[in-house]
Amino acid sequence: MSLSLDIQLKKVSKVYQEGDTIAGAIVIESPNNVKHDGLTLSIEGAVNLRLSPKNVGYIEAFYNSAKPVQLVSYFVEVAGPGKIPSGKTEIPFEAVLKPLTNRTLYETYHGVYITVQYTLRCDLKRNFLNKDLFKEIEFFVENKPKEYAPPKPMEFSISPASLQNAHKNYIPSFKIVGHLNSTVCSVNKPFTGQLTVEHCESSIKSVELQLVRVETCGCAEGYARDPTEIQNIQIGEGNVATGLAIPIYMIFPRLFTSATLCTTNFKIEFEVNLVVVFHDDHLITENFPITLVRY
Repeated sequence: MSLSLDIQLKKVSKVYQEGDTIAGAIVIESPNNVKHDGLTLSIEGAVNLRLSPKNVGYIEAFYNSAKPVQLVSYFVEVAGPGKIPSGKTEIPFEAVLKPLTNRTLYETYHGVYITVQYTLRCDLKRNFLNKDLFKEIEFFVENKPKEYAPPKPMEFSISPASLQNAHKNYIPSFKIVGHLNSTVCSVNKPFTGQLTVEHCESSIKSVELQLVRVETCGCAEGYARDPTEIQNIQIGEGNVATGLAIPIYMIFPRLFTSATLCTTNFKIEFEVNLVVVFHDDHLITENFPITLVRY
């Protein structure tokens, strides 16, 4: 058995809200007594912004807005220089999760151009003859639930006449109607609704539901807006029967979605695309902007 270092949290989910106490233990296992020059624990949280390659150099001011935004920075010396006995040693710790002055704790989010991440790191410092050890784990931050707001349902009707930027010559005559139960959605609950193909003169190959994140980075001088797909769910396969109500049901993935967020330097927004693919692989897309909240 070699010397090992680990961080174990009491909360199995690793999900915390502002003001919560992060409690756990630093676990050290060693076959022999170990000399060390100090044991430290740090809590870090930051927003990391990365510009799309197509936007780098486009607006010089982006370089300033793309710097990481520090949200949490907490450092504590757990133990001074000394010895750790052989076997398994557990050192408990507690720390209150709070933001830096004039900062806000945003929800954990893993995007393409925007990442909000919180980590715990433990460092075991040793003398120059031995390599320092460290262990880093991620924990997750969620907003405190807001007061429930009434849903905002939406009815929709899609036909060749309703489409924008489409080549009408390649689109068969069709009509799809339906409704979304709400365009303001709880991130903890599924996105729901239903649709019905009233008629279509061409065979349908697939009906799909696409969740898209729209990440915006920038400042007053300009913004770079980049949509990317999170997930694609097929809700209808083959030439679905006309007049049949097809349920819309989609779970929001945990790390790749968060409550909709708009700040001075960045925005995290979401959209849902309803995609109908015809047998000749031509497709039509209807876009629905949605707002995610945490109830």
